[in-house]
Amino acid sequence: MMEDKDKMGKECLLGKTLEELRELCLGMGMPKFAAKQIADWIYVKHITTIDEMTNLSKANRDKLNERYRVGRYAPSYVSKSKDGTKKYLFKVEDDRYVETVMIPDRDRVTVCISSQVGCKMNCLFCMTGKQGFHGNLKASDILNQLFSIDEAEEITNIVYMGMGEPLDNTDEVIRSIKPLVEEWGMAMSPKRITLSTIGVRDGLERYLNETSCHLAISIHNPFPDERKALMPSETAFPIEETIERLKAADFTGQRRLSFEYIVFGGLNDTEEHMRRMGRLLQDVPCLVNLIRYHRIPNIDLPSTNEERLERFKLGLERKGLNVTIRQSRGQDIEAACGMLSAQEGRDK
Repeated sequence: MMEDKDKMGKECLLGKTLEELRELCLGMGMPKFAAKQIADWIYVKHITTIDEMTNLSKANRDKLNERYRVGRYAPSYVSKSKDGTKKYLFKVEDDRYVETVMIPDRDRVTVCISSQVGCKMNCLFCMTGKQGFHGNLKASDILNQLFSIDEAEEITNIVYMGMGEPLDNTDEVIRSIKPLVEEWGMAMSPKRITLSTIGVRDGLERYLNETSCHLAISIHNPFPDERKALMPSETAFPIEETIERLKAADFTGQRRLSFEYIVFGGLNDTEEHMRRMGRLLQDVPCLVNLIRYHRIPNIDLPSTNEERLERFKLGLERKGLNVTIRQSRGQDIEAACGMLSAQEGRDK
């Protein structure tokens, strides 16, 4: 796991919960109410240094500075797509890098954040998995991706769909969600946050029980053997078991369930796949997001064309499913789905 202290041994305040800030204050001889003030400075006012916390006494700011830092740091590199999408490169501990994508769309600004350096899941179609796994991000590094981009004050939606499998880093991911949705933090609506997962069992249980945010399941193929060829994690986390668990979950409120399906021409878009998807998701209140495949080096998977994609969408709808086609964004800067690798920009 990424270390949460700098070379001087200072811990990050970013990522701490209100209760942790209270314990911190009491342990340093500061009033308990100072915790709410610190949380407000970090999560609402988005300050970068402790000295900016002007409603704390100079003595208390000095105490904090001895042992803590805010934990904010700027991106190393930014690239911009012709469609307005921006990709930010962040350097984390041990000279590792992660990427963050900002997607503007009329009155929405969606930020796609990473939760790990690399990924263990090694999905065949994903660049991130090709670089292997190099560590979990701390909550501070996850939140910094939101607070240290140019559009930090304009964010309307957050998706945990960047580098890594979020529920393989459940502790820190859930820690990062709390300051986003709690009243003492940014007080965002949970319906503005979506997490994408292949279905890591223990992490899924915790996510369903400890948050009210939206959930997206990466399915990509309804047949177990075919899915295993694309996603080795099918062996440990079978999609049929995941769906059975989801049938028991409560999606009657504002929380939304969706399934992500990258369409490979002639590979997973046949009539048999339509029928199987219809049976598998029968009586599951959900949305199916169809995604165009973006080719990655040295992987021979077929892209679909618009005619096949539309035909597959209509076929799934005839099976009773609610289906959309996700618009591809940022492909020219390798910011589209499956293309993040933290390679671009390192040497610039």
